[in-house]
Amino acid sequence: MPRPTKQNPERGDARTRLLEAARDVIRAQGFAATTVDDLCKAAGVTKGAFFHHFENKEALGVAAAAYWAETTSAFFAGAPYHAHDDPLDRLLGYVAFRKDIIEGDLAEFTCLVGTMTQEVYDSSPSIRAACAASIFGHAATLEPDIEAAMAARGIKADWTPASLSAHTQAVLQGAFILAKATGDRAIARDSVDHLRRYIEMLFGVSAENEISR
Repeated sequence: MPRPTKQNPERGDARTRLLEAARDVIRAQGFAATTVDDLCKAAGVTKGAFFHHFENKEALGVAAAAYWAETTSAFFAGAPYHAHDDPLDRLLGYVAFRKDIIEGDLAEFTCLVGTMTQEVYDSSPSIRAACAASIFGHAATLEPDIEAAMAARGIKADWTPASLSAHTQAVLQGAFILAKATGDRAIARDSVDHLRRYIEMLFGVSAENEISR
């Protein structure tokens, strides 16, 4: 998902600052290792303010996943790939955009909800559900372009727009894990290149057409 804005403890109300702190700190050190004290320090708020807005850290995790979904939706809605006329170009533009934002430190480009899902999928059903809503909600935004690209090219297949959109997220989340495992964002960018090639093969994009793009 998108790289975060630099946190500014003076901006916004205490709840928003805590959610932004959760976005940044949890991606840097994980959900389990992040304490309420860590979040309060990063947000520049008191512990009393934390418990005024959130019953506990789990409630903060659920809210952070929803906040991630809200803010990333706005981020991707304004991305340049939407300007393409052809739906396949929009889909491939999305993939290119995902590669472009794999920059900086790991915590700046990896996914908050993916990180939390890996840690709490069994221990916190409420956080898991909030993360799933974020991941699959984002994937669903790709389905209209996939469906339109299939129709435009007369593609009838045993896969669906929903299954391909979910696969894009599987590749991206896996790419983030590989980057974390190696400490190298290049392997994540390589994975996104393979995703682009896979989509081009599904839609019969030739090498000549690829060069023209």
